[in-house]
Amino acid sequence: MTLGRMLAVMALLAGLAGPAGAAQTVRLLNVSYDATRELYLAYDQLFAAHWREVAGQDIRIQQSHGGSGHQARAVIDGLPADVVTLALAYDIDNIAAKSARLPADWQAKLPNNSAPYTSTIVLLVRKGNPKNIRDWGDLVRPGLRVITPNPKTSGGARWNYLAAWGYALDRNRGDEAAAQAFMRQMFANVPVLDTGARAATMTFVQRGIGDVLLAWEAEAWLAREQSGGSQFEIVIPSMSIRAEPPVAVVERNTQRRGTTAAARAYLEYLYSPGAQEIIAQHHYRPTLPAVAEQHAQQFPRLRLLTIDDLGGWRAVHARHFADGALFDQISPH
Repeated sequence: MTLGRMLAVMALLAGLAGPAGAAQTVRLLNVSYDATRELYLAYDQLFAAHWREVAGQDIRIQQSHGGSGHQARAVIDGLPADVVTLALAYDIDNIAAKSARLPADWQAKLPNNSAPYTSTIVLLVRKGNPKNIRDWGDLVRPGLRVITPNPKTSGGARWNYLAAWGYALDRNRGDEAAAQAFMRQMFANVPVLDTGARAATMTFVQRGIGDVLLAWEAEAWLAREQSGGSQFEIVIPSMSIRAEPPVAVVERNTQRRGTTAAARAYLEYLYSPGAQEIIAQHHYRPTLPAVAEQHAQQFPRLRLLTIDDLGGWRAVHARHFADGALFDQISPH
């Protein structure tokens, strides 16, 4: 572990310990990915009221946000997460495999393979869509500037990449050479690779760089709402990918800290009607059928690939994101 990482872990441990005499306050650390800040800020308030009612305790939830891959490595290196709420299952599998801080079968602990909500990838363009961007195929036009984060560090970036890859395969009838050529052209149009989804959003929204942002559906809506709807438009592509951000208790950490019951309840309550309503309000797609039905008009229907359509995360990582794999071969960065 680097000195900087060790100091960060020590600071978090000190913060989680809390002041003397605060034994009645439970403290959890949720290590999450870039685009969930607003979602968990709202959810934490709901859960704190629920926990006070059912357990008679106050609870303080500290959030850590960053690129999903970067966050997974931090937990492996010792960041004392009680729960992880990351962008893709591969990152939590990596924690299990490299640190044994949670069991290999973590995905079976909660419904829907431990994914309490889903999302997809859309295109965010500037008001009026001046470059007339309608679908993935437009992203390889010469001179177009595409903003997406780095798949090496960001889970959202991997979903972006795979949505584009799926489109290219479909458009070229499964011809992988043609799909590779498409991806090479698209990444040639990427001027900068930020480390996480929120950083990429800031590049597009605040720094004014780029003609189109590849974004989580929820992140695109947040950018649009924060501008009052006056600066950006959301383009729904002809097809995308079903993103399933999973959650897990980091059991070795919670057993040591005595927070297992609270950590489990924190994740289980994500499936409650109240939490699912907050999930929908923040433009993530709820998995509870009754809540999903109430918000059906909010979420456009489109053709969605799944990670299983592409062979599963282990195969996808080896093919596209491992060192020397396809992303390294086609990216000019």
